[in-house]
Amino acid sequence: MPEPYLQNLIRQGEHQKLDFKFAVNDARKIARSLVAFANTDGGTLLIGVKDNGVIAGVRSEEEIYMLDAAASMYCRPEVKFEIRKWDFDKKSVLEVIVSRSKLRPHFVKDEEDKWLVYIRVKDQNLLANKVLMMVWEMQQGNKAAMVRYTDKEEILLHFLKNHENITLSAFCKMAFVPRFIAERILVNMVVMKIVKMELNDKGCFYSLVEEK
Repeated sequence: MPEPYLQNLIRQGEHQKLDFKFAVNDARKIARSLVAFANTDGGTLLIGVKDNGVIAGVRSEEEIYMLDAAASMYCRPEVKFEIRKWDFDKKSVLEVIVSRSKLRPHFVKDEEDKWLVYIRVKDQNLLANKVLMMVWEMQQGNKAAMVRYTDKEEILLHFLKNHENITLSAFCKMAFVPRFIAERILVNMVVMKIVKMELNDKGCFYSLVEEK
């Protein structure tokens, strides 16, 4: 019986690896969720469940068609997923399981035909920034990061030893460096695990990695 399993999932509420969808009526929007999960830690979409956890049910054939269209037409490269259908109180719920992808970044095509990259942060799908994209490129290409300890790096590290975090714009102003140089410095430090980055709905923040 799937009831206890579904109830346990729904009880968790939406989080980093779980998202509720009342229905799939927009292939582009569902593609954004597929991409965000694939680019981050993987996750599960429950189709036919409202944001408040109430089971509304779906017409499974139509929803599966829209999911296939979302993955093949609006995701690049295509996002793979597994579907399980559960029947609960005469209503059908689709469990869509997306694994963390080795092909990231996956892009999604928006309403203006632009290809964008999303990641999953807590219960939100957020746009990835340039620094994260550059970090992925170095990690996947097995490129070695190299930090030249100039006065710019010294300014950054000194600031972070005394403050919780910093933004890219603040670092540019403080160190008097153009944006592309500041991005390169941050990318190298993130790859070397000296600095960590945190994306949220307020922006992107960089802080020191805590020593173990």
